[in-house]
Amino acid sequence: MKHLIDIMQLTTEEIDEMIDTANDIIANPDQYAEKCKRKKLATLFFEPSTRTRLSFEAAMYELGGNVLGFSEAQSSSAAKGESVSDTIRTVGAYADIIAMRHPKEGAPMVACRRSTVPIINAGDGGHNHPTQTLTDLLTIKREKGHFDGLTIGFCGDLKFGRTVHSLMAAMSRYDNVKFIFISPDELRLPEYLKEDILDPKNIEYVETTDLEDAMPQLDILYMTRVQRERFFNEQDYIRLKDSYILTPDKLADAKDSLSILHPLPRVNEISTAVDDDPRAKYFEQVRNGKFIRMALILKLLEVK
Repeated sequence: MKHLIDIMQLTTEEIDEMIDTANDIIANPDQYAEKCKRKKLATLFFEPSTRTRLSFEAAMYELGGNVLGFSEAQSSSAAKGESVSDTIRTVGAYADIIAMRHPKEGAPMVACRRSTVPIINAGDGGHNHPTQTLTDLLTIKREKGHFDGLTIGFCGDLKFGRTVHSLMAAMSRYDNVKFIFISPDELRLPEYLKEDILDPKNIEYVETTDLEDAMPQLDILYMTRVQRERFFNEQDYIRLKDSYILTPDKLADAKDSLSILHPLPRVNEISTAVDDDPRAKYFEQVRNGKFIRMALILKLLEVK
């Protein structure tokens, strides 16, 4: 595997291998401190990011490597009209591996066709976000110890939520997994995902608008924000942005073993009062992102 564009490129065995590596990094960080010495990661972020970009940079630094790149399209030659292909071929002359975020779906796929170094899709529009999914999987494995037999509730923007799409696809490969999709009608999971992934495997799923009714069934609650940047109509965003706000009272009937995840950033969909609940795992999720990205960099660079 030279590039990571879609989480479904990875077998479950490869995911298990990276999770094992990430757990070993957590347990033995000093053993990995110079694994990528003299290697360079380029972070090409054509779209704003805090966690993903800094997580990649922290991962490479902790492996003993170096980082170069840009954090917005306006600070790159894209502002002058340079194509993605030309940017990638240029940066590939300077770096050993590239993490790329782009607002257009499919841009990382275009990039990998021209790249001489490994490309990691760090998010492309509303399509895919495979390294967030690896982060989510590491978090679920560390919290639950397994993937089989879990009931996962996805709440919020399921139409444009690339993190939802990627995690749902990844989890669909495990046994006896059930999904509950909680969203306004306007932000329901796209039909093609149900037709291509869920229906052929006869995976059990429910679609609802009622978060509190679904709560007692959930092992994982995956909250998402309504993404302003994906809307063409500001009024639609304003009308839908506060559709679901998780507060302590809404957790009254939840399992004690529930794990609450969120890819972040949050806006208003999880009250800060929930942060002190031991079931809130979204900041552990952030920390896990660095370790799984370290494991991915090692795998793509074929570092033992």
